[in-house]
Amino acid sequence: MISSRKTIFLTLIAGCGVMLLTFGPRSALGLFMEPVSSSNQWSREIFALAIAIQNLMWGFTQPFFGALADRFGPTKVITLGTILYSLGVAMMSVADTSVALYLSVGLLAGLGLSGASITIVIAAVAQRVPEEKRSVSLGLITAAGSLGQFSVVPACQSIMLEYGWQIGSLFLAGLILLVVFFAAGFGSSKRAIAAPPQKSEMEKVIKIAFGERSYLLLVTGFFVCGFHVAFITNHFPAYLTDSGIDSKHAAWAISLIGLFNIFGAYLSGLLGGKYSKRNLLFYLYSLRAILISLFLLLPISSLTIGIFSCVMGLLWLSTVPLTSGLVSVMFGTRFLGSLYGFVFLSHQLGAFCGVLMGGVVHETTGSYREVWVVAVLLSILAALLHLPIKEQFSAKMTKENISPL
Repeated sequence: MISSRKTIFLTLIAGCGVMLLTFGPRSALGLFMEPVSSSNQWSREIFALAIAIQNLMWGFTQPFFGALADRFGPTKVITLGTILYSLGVAMMSVADTSVALYLSVGLLAGLGLSGASITIVIAAVAQRVPEEKRSVSLGLITAAGSLGQFSVVPACQSIMLEYGWQIGSLFLAGLILLVVFFAAGFGSSKRAIAAPPQKSEMEKVIKIAFGERSYLLLVTGFFVCGFHVAFITNHFPAYLTDSGIDSKHAAWAISLIGLFNIFGAYLSGLLGGKYSKRNLLFYLYSLRAILISLFLLLPISSLTIGIFSCVMGLLWLSTVPLTSGLVSVMFGTRFLGSLYGFVFLSHQLGAFCGVLMGGVVHETTGSYREVWVVAVLLSILAALLHLPIKEQFSAKMTKENISPL
């Protein structure tokens, strides 16, 4: 019998490793927009559509992969996802047509991310740590993803400058394959739920969740987080180079966001265990609206880019431990892979819109300004949507006598 302390340790090592090696390469994909487009004589809209397809595929298949992980455990699901994700990124290096790009870094990578990334890891960790350590644990693994962003993005940029973007994509594919070794850690830790949910029971819980107003508000609000993260990750480097900023500094801007989110995500998880998660999300989205507005109003310089990147980093994925934490408060952890999968689908629909809108608007107007304005308005909407959410366990779950653990 594995001790509780050892279970938590193995779970956190596995979760942090998977997050670092999946989120880091994903955050680096925005660096490829300019070189891939230039070498193939494409408009940025083509690469943006490929990433948009990735986000859409990731989102629509996430509930399915989440349900598989709930029933069969995360190790097999993460391993399958890792192989697909790595293959998709590797194939980008030889994609010489738009269709090949859509199939590789779009379709295959999107499917892979569904099985080998944040939603599956969050559910696995939440199911294996006690409630009093859950929020801070989710903050820790989210911070590990940001550490991947901080370390992988500049490393990938250096490799691309030295050897070309094709070698850069193969470098990312190789890193992703290492996820398999960390995924095995979930198989070594004792499963915390009493029994895997059956299909009929899972369908009943999903129906209950979509009948809860608070859950629907949470689902809708997370759309905005996806819009922000995908737009900034994939278009911010190009936005800065358009403004006369060197590509190295543009890469470091994304890296800085990752660095400061290490602290932001961990702090978010820490605060989420002590204060209202709903209120914290209201403050986070409100601060995003203020920050983006100031960035648009002030002239672009090394100082304003640095301040924006650092503060945005504090707010970047700080929504994740709070949002997933609210799902576990409302419905428990037993169905978290499935229910957070639907929340994350909304996030990825937002990501699809953010990436695609950035490409279309830039192609049409030669500027990203309109998209930044939409990002501000969406921040305000998300902040307001979280205020009516009730932070309590579903009465319908209690009435149906469905175990949350």
